[in-house]
Amino acid sequence: MTIHYPGGQRPVHKPVAAISTSHSSIYARRGMSLEAELNESNAYYLATKRAVVHKKPTPVQLVKVDYPKRSKAVIREAYFRRPSTTDYNGVYHGHYIDFDAKETRNKRSFPLKNFHQHQVLHMASCVQQGGICFAIIKFTTLDRAFLYPASQLFVWWQQERDGGRKSIPLTEIINDGYEIEYGLNPRLKYLDALDSFIHDHQL
Repeated sequence: MTIHYPGGQRPVHKPVAAISTSHSSIYARRGMSLEAELNESNAYYLATKRAVVHKKPTPVQLVKVDYPKRSKAVIREAYFRRPSTTDYNGVYHGHYIDFDAKETRNKRSFPLKNFHQHQVLHMASCVQQGGICFAIIKFTTLDRAFLYPASQLFVWWQQERDGGRKSIPLTEIINDGYEIEYGLNPRLKYLDALDSFIHDHQL
């Protein structure tokens, strides 16, 4: 099957691991993709009725489909209809939340090129409507993850557009963001970080 990706970039999707109850699994699962960690955590949050958060589906336009058998269709060619916005959205304690998940192997800063303009504009629109928007940024080499408020991202994004630096220093992410703890269940305790953000901003 041929799928045409926006900008010619092919996303990397890794399989989602099942929720484990083994105490040694926290070490075995190091190195999981951020997407896998979030999907696993969201499954746990949904099962325990703490939040309803899902990964957004990407709309696909089918171009060529073969039917080798009546009961089976094979997609041969497809296009993404439009660029995706952010990765996840849902509801938590009456709040609409919308966020993107980003990873970097850098140790001292996060490159702003990992965000796209349509994603930033989408988050800005959600914030204007009273939604809570943020990015979950993972420094894979450091094995550290942060909830970074969209309001801070907007500042750095505009500065970069005005000729400023092209990355957010890790020190600034630590100062303005909320570090996310790792655990067993959920794997990534990002709702705890979100609770701190909500409390600090009296939302």
